[in-house]
Amino acid sequence: MGRPKQFEPDVVVSQAMDAFWTNGYGATSPADLAEATGVAKGSLYHAFGSKRALFDKALELYDRAGAEMTEEYMSIPGTAKERIRAYLMLIVEMDLAAPVRRGCLAANTALELGGKDEDASRAVHRMQEHTIAILTARIEQGQRDGDVAPGVDARKQARFLMNTIVGLRVMAKTYDGPELHDIIDTSLTNF
Repeated sequence: MGRPKQFEPDVVVSQAMDAFWTNGYGATSPADLAEATGVAKGSLYHAFGSKRALFDKALELYDRAGAEMTEEYMSIPGTAKERIRAYLMLIVEMDLAAPVRRGCLAANTALELGGKDEDASRAVHRMQEHTIAILTARIEQGQRDGDVAPGVDARKQARFLMNTIVGLRVMAKTYDGPELHDIIDTSLTNF
């Protein structure tokens, strides 16, 4: 019997994340995961325990990467509105440039498993709350800097923007840039 294939777990989780993101949890088979990662099914199960455990790791990675990207964009100099608009534009452009318009893994998971799977629902809620917290902090900074009106409820505005982000990610599967850019501009008119 040959030695089991050695692999880097973080790389495998990233590759599995791409498979889940493209196909969804239910439609991604163990064979699909083995193909996407280059790791035999038995080795995947030995390392991660189950398809679901690997999916949970993929959601954690997606959350971390998304939070890091959001933090990075919110920390660039500019007004809150400029930074948030640039961030929304980035998300849309990334979705439109992808070879397959797959939208957002969190939104896709909410649509596929939300209301049916408590753990998946909690994971998506946690991801959304991370983004909401980052946006809230940026809006509050804008208030301190004087570019956001003091009367704006930062958390409510951040939740509205999170709703806009989810909608943009879903619509990016079927709409093109001009329509999505109009949505971004409309979402920021009362900001």
